[in-house]
Amino acid sequence: MIQSFVEGFVLGLGAAVPLGPINVLIMSNALRHYGSAVALGAGAMSADITYLVLILFGLFHFMEDPTITLVMGVAGSAFLLYLAWLIYRGRNEPVHLQQVKKVSLPGNWLKGYTLTLLNPYTVIFWLSVSTYIATKHLDPLATVAGLFSAILLWITLMPLIIHKTKHLFSQRIVTLFSVTSAAILAFFAIGMLINILK
Repeated sequence: MIQSFVEGFVLGLGAAVPLGPINVLIMSNALRHYGSAVALGAGAMSADITYLVLILFGLFHFMEDPTITLVMGVAGSAFLLYLAWLIYRGRNEPVHLQQVKKVSLPGNWLKGYTLTLLNPYTVIFWLSVSTYIATKHLDPLATVAGLFSAILLWITLMPLIIHKTKHLFSQRIVTLFSVTSAAILAFFAIGMLINILK
């Protein structure tokens, strides 16, 4: 059981740590508001849980339809481009103000949830995880608990570090970070679209 938890934890870190659209969004939001960054991560994790439940209950057959995968991929790419545009548009917003403008935590949760849910690679990841658990004869509950523990740790700790050190960044660096983040998100969106349309 402990081995299953540890393997799940390592799998979770492997899924959460690499630079991807969600991490870029979390980092970008963490510079201005810690809660909004965590809400984004929680939304992404909720989408992961949604797919995990679908797999566990065998309700995943609809994903075998290439049309559904195509629609999800195109919608996901469009949403990612939209988020890239929002970050780029707000690139010059000051980050060192005492009063940060009010943010919508449910709105940020929904962004993370929608983006992850519309990403076909999320589906592939969870199918791979379920196969990994089955072939290694791991305890499913302990493995999933380890996996989500790692993801939860990452989506709370990483934005906290960025938020607490934001005073070290000049406004020029923050603007450059926003432009770079927007470019990375656009790159992911176009890459996903190309792969889906192949």
